[in-house]
Amino acid sequence: MPSMLDAVVVGAGPNGLTAAVELARRGFSVAVFEAKGTVGGGARTEELTLPGFRHDPCSAAHPLGISSPAFSQLPLGRYGLEWLHAPLPMAHPFPDGTAAVLSRSVAETALSFGPRDAGAYRRLVQPFLGKWDTLVRDFMSLPSTALPRDPVTLARFGLSGLPPSTWLMAQRFRDERVKALFAGLVAHVIAPLGGIATSAVGLVFALAAHERGWPVARGGSQSISDALAAYLKDLGGAVHTDYEVKRLDDLPPARAYVFDTSPSALARIADLGRAYDGYRYGASAFKIDYALDGPVPWTAEEPRRAGTVQVGASKAEIGAALDAASRQRRAPDRPFLITTQPSIADPSRAPEGKHVFWAYGHVPNGWEGDLTDAVERQLERFAPGFRDRVLARATAGPPQLAARNANYIGGDIACGAASGLQLLLRPKLSLFPYNTPHPAVFLCSSATPPGPGVHGMSGHNAAKAVWRRLRSISPSGT
Repeated sequence: MPSMLDAVVVGAGPNGLTAAVELARRGFSVAVFEAKGTVGGGARTEELTLPGFRHDPCSAAHPLGISSPAFSQLPLGRYGLEWLHAPLPMAHPFPDGTAAVLSRSVAETALSFGPRDAGAYRRLVQPFLGKWDTLVRDFMSLPSTALPRDPVTLARFGLSGLPPSTWLMAQRFRDERVKALFAGLVAHVIAPLGGIATSAVGLVFALAAHERGWPVARGGSQSISDALAAYLKDLGGAVHTDYEVKRLDDLPPARAYVFDTSPSALARIADLGRAYDGYRYGASAFKIDYALDGPVPWTAEEPRRAGTVQVGASKAEIGAALDAASRQRRAPDRPFLITTQPSIADPSRAPEGKHVFWAYGHVPNGWEGDLTDAVERQLERFAPGFRDRVLARATAGPPQLAARNANYIGGDIACGAASGLQLLLRPKLSLFPYNTPHPAVFLCSSATPPGPGVHGMSGHNAAKAVWRRLRSISPSGT
C-alpha cells in the first residue's frame, strides 16, 4: 500500500465498491475497508436456512441494477455477473384468484388491468418508452454531476412523477386492480402513498419492467458485489475485510475518505458533530427467508411465473399497512408483502425440485416483535397450503437487520426515510449532497441521491465529487 492513498472507501456495499471502481478506473490509488468478513452490504447471498438453499438476505430482484448507468458501463459480465429473468417481472394477485401483472409487454400489462384502465395505463407510460436509458441516467444523476441529456423528457417525467401517487391514481385510474398494483410499486420505498414524488417511484419501477425487466443475478446478489470487487482488484485497488472503522485515525493516510455508511455513522467516525442530526430514519422491514419443498401454491396462475410477487388485496389495504408502520408505529394486522421467487429464474439457488422464497412486510423502526404469523396468514390468503411447503425459515426483524448491516438503522433498509422531501433531498438540502463539512470526507451510501436500491449510482455520483477534489489539490496528478 502506498504511503498516501488517493482515496479510502469505508464500506463494501454496491455503492462503496462502485465509488472505488470509478476512482480506480481513473488511475487513483484506492483501498476499501469493510467491517464484515465478505463484501456485499445489501447485495449478499448466504445459506440462511438449509444446506444448498442460497438466499439473498436483503435485495434479490434488481430492476434498477440491470438499468443502472453505473453498472452498464463496467465489464461486470467478465467477472461473473449474469442477469436471469423469470417469465414475468412481477405479478399482483387478488383474493378472487385473479392477478394483474407487470410484464415486459405494455399490452399484456394493460390487458391485466381490465378494459376501463388499459388505455389510461398505456397513455401514462407511452411518452417514456424507448427513452429509458437516457431517462434513467438523467433521473439518477444530479445537475451537479451530469447535465440532462434529454431535458424535455426529464421535465415531462417530473410533471407526471412529482405529484403524490394517491393523486395520480385518482386522476388516471378507475379500477382497483391497477391502483393496487401501482400502490405496491410505490410501497417498495417503504413510505406512505401520499408523499411528494411517490408517483415517480411507481413510474420508475413500471418503466424498468417494460424496458429491462426485474432480473435476479445468477447465483445470488452476492454475484454483483463479487464482480465489482474483482474488477476493482484488477484495476489495482485493494479490499480489506474484517476491518471495523471507529474513527478516521483507524484508516491509512489518504487525500479523500468516502463513506458507504449511514449519515449517523459518518458523523461519529469523522467527528462531524451534529451535521446530520435532522436526518430521519424510516420504517423497517420484517423479512423471512424460506426453504420450500416446491413452488409457492399461488391460487392465480400469473404469480407462479413471476420473479417478484406483491401481496396486498387493495390500495386501501396497502396504504393502511404502510401508515401503521410509518405513522402509527404499530405492526399492521395485514402487512403488505413484497416477495421474490429467485429459483424460478435461477434453479441453482436450491436443490432440484426445491425453491428459495422470501417475503417482507413493514414494521416500525426498531420494532422487536415477531411478524411471522401475520406474514404467513397473508400468504395463505393468496397461496393456500403455503405453510405445508415450508422446510425451514430464517426470520429477521429490525434488530437482526441492523446487526447484519450497520447502515440499516433500526432496521431501515433504505438507509433513511424515503418520504417527504427526504425522498428527493438526501441527506440534506444541498446542491452537493455527497460533500460533508470536512473537505476531504464524502458520503456515497443510499442516504444520498438517487437513494435506495442496488444500482451503484450513489457511489458513481459521489466518485465524481471525489475526483474533482483530488484534481483540485493535485492539478498535475491523475
